[in-house]
Amino acid sequence: MHYLNLPALINDLKRSPPTGPIALVLVEDGIEVQSTITHLQKAGFARVITFAPSDMALPEDLDRVDHAVLTDAALPEIVNAVMAAVPDIWLHYCYNAEYLFYPFCEHRSVGEMTTFAMEERRDSILTYVVDLYAGDLQHAPLAVARDDAFLDRSGYYALARTDETGAALERQMDFYGGLRWRFEEHVPYHRRRIDRVSLFRAVPGLKMLPDRLFNVPEYNTFACPWHNNLTAAVCSFRTAKALKRNPGSRYQIESFHWQNSVRFNWQSQQLFDLGLMEPGQWF
Repeated sequence: MHYLNLPALINDLKRSPPTGPIALVLVEDGIEVQSTITHLQKAGFARVITFAPSDMALPEDLDRVDHAVLTDAALPEIVNAVMAAVPDIWLHYCYNAEYLFYPFCEHRSVGEMTTFAMEERRDSILTYVVDLYAGDLQHAPLAVARDDAFLDRSGYYALARTDETGAALERQMDFYGGLRWRFEEHVPYHRRRIDRVSLFRAVPGLKMLPDRLFNVPEYNTFACPWHNNLTAAVCSFRTAKALKRNPGSRYQIESFHWQNSVRFNWQSQQLFDLGLMEPGQWF
């Protein structure tokens, strides 16, 4: 289905509400679009909807919405519009060349995970953005190579998130690491966090704010008050692409490799072992 604008999609969603989780993919360029969609479909999303500029050439069989996605306001605009149209449906957002991994994703569907989360009285699942990058930038100058992907095995940390008075917010942390930490001189401060609440249930009144947090504080927490909850990871080439495209960093970075680089094996167990996600009480 091809929608010429966001309102056309919203009208269709209201007429024919989906029965399972929806993935929203913001397509910034033509890199790894199909692999991103295929990955989400295999995870069990009932519908995968892409958003892309109207002049971008993409396969005709995609569920596509023409929309300007290269602005800071694009994501909240899309998410808030879709949330209002599909109450009680779980949503996931990502960009092309990003891949959602969650506990036991090799043999459990995303619907099974969200059902478990609701049983724990959770309406959101914290995801960490784990930067991927090509091992050989000579062969992959834009740093994207699924068959030669690496990630950082260490260098991640968290700081308490505070309110406007400086007081720490309950069960909220700002997480850092990966390429945005190692090459922070090329990354604006407000873009350095790697925590992302990218899997959540739409409820009436819920809004994504400009900083990509939500107006309901509980949605921004990493766990409930009584025990740890499961978390997930979004393995992403997006930062590596940006660093190799940005004129200010392109020629200063000859390789993303360092002593803590490890090859990514595209399995959830590796992310468990590195402490980049956890199953919580889900066994």
